[in-house]
Amino acid sequence: MARPARGQEVLHKAQELLAKTKNIDELRILQAVVFPLAHGMSTQETARAIGRSSRWVTGARNKFIADAGLMQKAPKLVRNRAYMTRDEEKAFLASFLQDARQGRIVVVGAIHNALEQHLGRKVALATAYNLLHRHDWRKLAPDKRNVKTDVQAQEEWKKNSPNNSRTSHKSGTDPVPSG
Repeated sequence: MARPARGQEVLHKAQELLAKTKNIDELRILQAVVFPLAHGMSTQETARAIGRSSRWVTGARNKFIADAGLMQKAPKLVRNRAYMTRDEEKAFLASFLQDARQGRIVVVGAIHNALEQHLGRKVALATAYNLLHRHDWRKLAPDKRNVKTDVQAQEEWKKNSPNNSRTSHKSGTDPVPSG
């Protein structure tokens, strides 16, 4: 006879989270806890039901029980190949943030060049994009037109163009070719 499933103390918490979760990975973890406790399923039956191995089910249940039902991901502490700490990156972007607040356009090329000067070495352009992404900088909207565009000249050209489709075929019908 198999041992009874442990974890009754977190069953209620798991059932509450099961009703609220929208993440498939969290759903499977919670099912790994609830199925054996609430429905009396074995580890192998639970694994078959949620599409994971019995080893994964056991590990997920044990981790959930050890964490007392907290479904929080641990923050990533290691930043491999990082050039600066998060605080140094914030300080570096502060001058560009000031320009953005004043309504000026902040160009990634300028940030990339400043980053290379700050670090004293060449870095990939993707490094600048990743830096901006880590600090939640987003392009809010694409430019509607070129900043050097002369709208009045464009409208004048539209009105006086020899191929202006607005003035040809005023009747609205195409001419019928003869022949």
